[in-house]
Amino acid sequence: MTSTTDADPTAADGYGELRAQLATLTTEAFRPELAEIDRLGTLEIARIMNGEDQSVPTAVGARLPEIAAAIDGTADRMARGGRLIYAGAGTAGRLGVLDASECPPTFNTDPSEVVGLIAGGPSAMVKAVEGAEDSKELAAADLDALDLTADDTVVGISASGRTPYAIGAVEHARRKGALTIGLSCNADSALGTAAEHGIEVVVGPELLTGSTRLKAGTAQKLVLNMLSTITMIRLGKTYGNLMVDVRASNEKLRARSRRIVSLATGASDEEIEAALAATDGEVKNAILTILGQVDNPTAATLLAASDGHLRAALAAAPRTT
Repeated sequence: MTSTTDADPTAADGYGELRAQLATLTTEAFRPELAEIDRLGTLEIARIMNGEDQSVPTAVGARLPEIAAAIDGTADRMARGGRLIYAGAGTAGRLGVLDASECPPTFNTDPSEVVGLIAGGPSAMVKAVEGAEDSKELAAADLDALDLTADDTVVGISASGRTPYAIGAVEHARRKGALTIGLSCNADSALGTAAEHGIEVVVGPELLTGSTRLKAGTAQKLVLNMLSTITMIRLGKTYGNLMVDVRASNEKLRARSRRIVSLATGASDEEIEAALAATDGEVKNAILTILGQVDNPTAATLLAASDGHLRAALAAAPRTT
């Protein structure tokens, strides 16, 4: 005789609806051809995994128009003083925190300008916080703690595109008038629908069923690289492909600062040292003093007038004959 529980799987644990949802997601699909991957040799598994990874850039490439539109919107808001805020849970949240934490040393941004929120708070970076990802209200509270404004951009990140924390962040941000971006790895996702800019990078089923730290995580990292890097290019944080706003906080970065000034100007080591000393180590200012043949106060004024864009400041520099 069949019991009621056997006939209705939702009666057993209450998660039948969620299991049904997951079964429809590309990122959760089971791949029977890999069902015995654990019986293969290590090199063969590595070859299969490497082959899987090669499909990710192509999937990202298919979404470049959406990514570019999101970047332009973000740069416009940040130029007005807005912030770039990532919000996600688990791997997605960690990737957002990682990208945000790399902006100050790379682009000399203030830590408050690019912010990563992870469901459950900082401790969730290393240890899962049970239930945190299931709360839209938690996401709204985390954004309210930042005093969200209409000039901010909020990027909800979720491989499945259904994580309540990421969706809640986007929904709350949109109500506040902020720009919203939804980054997921499933088509027609709830997150993409909730956001003004939906970016859905469909990388297909994972090598390990549902392990979205793999291809989905790689895709998210690639897109986040684009969002932050190209936004900073648009904001004048680079000169060509040189990181002229780099913050020299250690010996490696101090050496890199000198190399950047050298590549930009072709000046001698003595000129470079003098320029960096005069500008208190500010790479962009040092380049402007050399190429524009101005002193540091003038360089600072020119850069302020050009909103930090070195090319514009150089064009405005007075020329001596």
